[in-house]
Amino acid sequence: MTQPISPLLPISYSKEVAAAKLRGAPLVALESTIITHGMPYPGNIEMARSVEEIIRQEGAVPATIAVIHGTLHIGLEPEELEALAKTEGAMKVSRADIAFAIAERRTGATTVAATMIAAARAGIKVFATGGIGGVHRGAEESFDISADLEELSRTGVIVVCAGAKAILDIPKTLEVLETRGVPVVTYDSTEFPAFWSRSSGLASPLTLNSPAAIANFQTTREQLGIDGGMLIANPVPEAAEIPREEMEIYIQRAIDSAERDEVSGKAVTPYLLGTIFDITEGRSLKTNIALVENNARLAAEIAVALAE
Repeated sequence: MTQPISPLLPISYSKEVAAAKLRGAPLVALESTIITHGMPYPGNIEMARSVEEIIRQEGAVPATIAVIHGTLHIGLEPEELEALAKTEGAMKVSRADIAFAIAERRTGATTVAATMIAAARAGIKVFATGGIGGVHRGAEESFDISADLEELSRTGVIVVCAGAKAILDIPKTLEVLETRGVPVVTYDSTEFPAFWSRSSGLASPLTLNSPAAIANFQTTREQLGIDGGMLIANPVPEAAEIPREEMEIYIQRAIDSAERDEVSGKAVTPYLLGTIFDITEGRSLKTNIALVENNARLAAEIAVALAE
């Protein structure tokens, strides 16, 4: 059901999301690049369905976001989710090209930055993802810094993740977030996590121990008129983690491989994640799924607390 926000912006809410908006139910946004670029079919559709169901079980409504044939979708019907999971060659859209995908009637999966833009446009305050992008290793030469960081500084959405992707330069990523005035809160831990690992070896800037406290923090920011998002770092469950020291060996091997193959731009992250999957014989993907599900659960709890 297409409901234009403006004559120039086609947008479609799924039946479930439209009903939730009408009754004021808590909503949780979900990105779609993890479906199209994160893992192959049918594992991607199984993961997507699992994450949506976790959010429902916690009392919120999932809204998976994607651009399909030029229409911005806020929530996907089951058949749309299935079709997206099977789509080959979908664009990976961020702030720079989400409007291009809509204008050119393309199909594209939304990154963290693009999902934040769409969520804010739809009035959704909480977003669950795996790990955010950030400052790439060697960025002092490549200037490769994810648009996710800039988006967090300007768009008022709570982003629940398992920290920055461990393939990044995490200290520099935290430094940029501090410079941009983005609150970085680790949930129930004083150490900032590193995606597959529960600790990056760095102290967390802030710590809160309950979804209600996170919701109260965000409400207070809004009352003060402070713009921008908030990053909630949720450590991967201990049973699923790969220790940081072990993970760093795999990451360095993947980076060396990317340099040999002269991989650059948007291709770097999927290349590294795919190489690490091969090196770990699939173990990294199992951890990835566990942390995404864990983040979805916390995001739903925060959304419910915000709605109370």
